[in-house]
Amino acid sequence: MTMADGSGQLDLSELNQAYPDAVQHRMGIKITEASALRVVGIMPVHGNTQPYGLLHGGASCVLAETLGSTGAALQAGSGRVAVGIEISATHHRAASAGHVTGVATRLHAGRTLATYDIVITDDRGQRVCTARLSCLFRDAVPGAGPPAS
Repeated sequence: MTMADGSGQLDLSELNQAYPDAVQHRMGIKITEASALRVVGIMPVHGNTQPYGLLHGGASCVLAETLGSTGAALQAGSGRVAVGIEISATHHRAASAGHVTGVATRLHAGRTLATYDIVITDDRGQRVCTARLSCLFRDAVPGAGPPAS
């Protein structure tokens, strides 16, 4: 993730193109807004269902962790990384078509830990899932990065 020159805004097109083998790309997740305080993204229901044709609970968790981890990574800043250490999710209702939208809102931002509340809704605005994610901040290992593809 990089910040656009001088604007203080995240380059969303770069973020959505980065790491093409990452799980969020395979699941069709697109981030539409991103800051350390709030991250918004969408995911199609189609292709992310369990055998009954309903949105898989694990897919909701992947969306939640993608959004919360993005916010935490922006919070961590240069030279640090954010790693998810705990996620919990309550699944309120089923979604069987369309897209779901997740909104991750920062609840806590400390020196070593960030916590995000993620609300996932369906195309009608009805709550499908509520998740909470905690991420730990660590110093980046020099020269380490994502695996080469």
